Amino acid sequence: MTARDEVLARIRRANAAAAAPPPGELPPGEPGPRYRTRGERPEAELVDLLASRLTDYRATVRRTTAAGLGGQITAALASRGARRVVVPPGLDLPGLDLRGLDGLAPDVEIVVDDGLDARALDACDGAVTGAAVAIAETGTIVLDGSPDQGRRAITLVPDYHLCIVRAEQVVELIPEAVAWLAPAAGAPLTWISGPSATSDIELERVEGVHGPRTLEVILVG
Repeated sequence: MTARDEVLARIRRANAAAAAPPPGELPPGEPGPRYRTRGERPEAELVDLLASRLTDYRATVRRTTAAGLGGQITAALASRGARRVVVPPGLDLPGLDLRGLDGLAPDVEIVVDDGLDARALDACDGAVTGAAVAIAETGTIVLDGSPDQGRRAITLVPDYHLCIVRAEQVVELIPEAVAWLAPAAGAPLTWISGPSATSDIELERVEGVHGPRTLEVILVG
């Protein structure tokens, strides 16, 4: 069952169970719908569900441990053929210094974003960032502009986005993510569900119009 099938099935069940009030009337004192605000799945199931949803959205998913993160980043960039990638200035992951990645993959040039303009970003083969939170049920990754994610431009202009998500950052439901993001409520948020894509009037899918054509996610833990 795809994510779309599951969502539609839940909507049908909810509609079938709802008692419709008479036309033009609202039942007095009737409480509103009770939405789930907290998931119950354990962490391992959440990560598996997120990976499944991301794959449904045509993103590439890699799984690794903290110790294997450097190797996975190197493998991902090599597989992509990336030679010049931009990273936010605050991306700092335990056991990995991205600025020293040149030593792991000599052909890769790491460019630390210091306010690069659109032309300079467009000359990069991709971007590597962290994430603020990920929502397993919808397969959504949220960026909040924190130092490990940087400016929105670095994940919108290059054609490839390699995003690192830690297992402890994965929640099950949207309300949990909204609560998680409360401290950054005043900042611009980027919600990502798969690569950038749109369809024209003839339903021809076109990728890469509003952001990166390719999304690759490394799930750590």
